[in-house]
Amino acid sequence: MTIDTHYTTLDSPVGQLLLTAGPDGVLTSLSVPGQKKGRTLQAGWRHDPDLFRAAEEQITAYFAGELKKFRLQLRGDGSVFRERVWAALDTVPYGATTTYGEIAARIGASRAAVRAVGGAIGANPLLILRPCHRVIGADGSLTGYAGGLERKTRLLALEGVL
Repeated sequence: MTIDTHYTTLDSPVGQLLLTAGPDGVLTSLSVPGQKKGRTLQAGWRHDPDLFRAAEEQITAYFAGELKKFRLQLRGDGSVFRERVWAALDTVPYGATTTYGEIAARIGASRAAVRAVGGAIGANPLLILRPCHRVIGADGSLTGYAGGLERKTRLLALEGVL
């Protein structure tokens, strides 16, 4: 990321969130402390809380149980395959879960591609906003969340799944 990266931080029930966006205000990441491959504050980034007002309002409403669907512009930076997986994540509604195999089927990938789907989900740069926490194991187990299983559990409990 270059000097054109703008950021802000927000306190939340799952820890301090780090949000980044380009100068156009389109969100490029939402990271949590200790996230696998999550972004961390870099020298040269521009602190610009005003750019994130809509995101802050919606995230606050989500954690208050008042918002079920984010209406924010998001821009992931991934391969065509990852973009397809992330788009499929966007279709998983609040209060529902799906499996890695179901996501593979939604994008027309083979059963053998489930591991690759899991890798794409794990590389999601927009935690919470792009609901990778709603993907569970085929046996119903809570597996694989870059933000940690405790956060995944808290998010699913917030949404009434657990």
